[in-house]
Amino acid sequence: MKRRTISAVVSALLTGGLGWLASGDSAQAHVFAPALLELRELDEQFGRHVTSVRWKQPRVRATGSLLEPVLPDDCVAGQPQSVIEGTGLVSTWTLECPRTLVGERIAVEGIAESGADVLLRIALEDGRTLTHILKADQPEFLVPERQTALSVFVGYTRIGIEHILSGWDHLLFVLGLVLLVGWGRKLLWTVTAFTLGHSVTLALAVLGFVKFPPQPIEALIAFSIYLLAVELARRNVNRKSLMDRMPWIVAGGFGLLHGLGFAGALQQVGLPQGEIPLALFAFNVGIELGQLAFVALILVTWAAVRAVPFEWPRWAARVPAYGIGPLAAYWFFERVAGSIGGT
Repeated sequence: MKRRTISAVVSALLTGGLGWLASGDSAQAHVFAPALLELRELDEQFGRHVTSVRWKQPRVRATGSLLEPVLPDDCVAGQPQSVIEGTGLVSTWTLECPRTLVGERIAVEGIAESGADVLLRIALEDGRTLTHILKADQPEFLVPERQTALSVFVGYTRIGIEHILSGWDHLLFVLGLVLLVGWGRKLLWTVTAFTLGHSVTLALAVLGFVKFPPQPIEALIAFSIYLLAVELARRNVNRKSLMDRMPWIVAGGFGLLHGLGFAGALQQVGLPQGEIPLALFAFNVGIELGQLAFVALILVTWAAVRAVPFEWPRWAARVPAYGIGPLAAYWFFERVAGSIGGT
């Protein structure tokens, strides 16, 4: 019982931390990027290259912060049109430039003050699609003559890592799996099954073989976390359920659902033409690296708590389930309400 209560305390600490981080934007628990700058080159007209610009930034920003795209000086900008889209403000306009964007520097000012990274997506007239993350320490991007396979792999791996580590709902599900199966070989098989499940649907959805609206998927992901919390709350050592006996089957099944959520994020980012298999593979590698890093964090925290000479009370074993369950239920109802409301 001591080992179980220690594990429960570890899970309670991580559950509370994730819940606190997610509380600021619970309905969008794993939307990838808070800001998006999308440039799409159109046909050349009268010797001028026309580019459409789509700039999406969060409606709620830190006090005193202002995100502002910085585009080539010799381009003439049209009148922007702005609309509210969910939690973001979307502005669209066109640019007329004397040449293509290749070799130009694209930047966003105010990233450091806002604390929000910016996803940059550029569709060039030669058919290439470039994706880059602008950060406080790297707020600009030089459009290259050619994007190498290595840059695609590194870039999409980084996107996958950042997506999973900002996806509080996915992390809570992984935490619940660890708490359910404990440590050792059983955990390895369970996490592997979850990985295989979401890898399959991620590939099928991104490649266009299956299509589902994102809002119901997000709600069902939250519901899967709630079901896991219920199992943790009512588990009986004398009468094991299907989740207890064969957790890898349940993890694989729910992994299929979570993969559709990952696909929604990757479809927002877009895939580079000619490098789709590599980008898809790299994104999935990033997801797994982030997931393994989180599992490692759980194990390290568990080892540290276990070293404390303290006998945890029996009721501590129930704390994680009652922390995960209400948060997952809140996500579920809020996402259902958002889906009905069309947000």
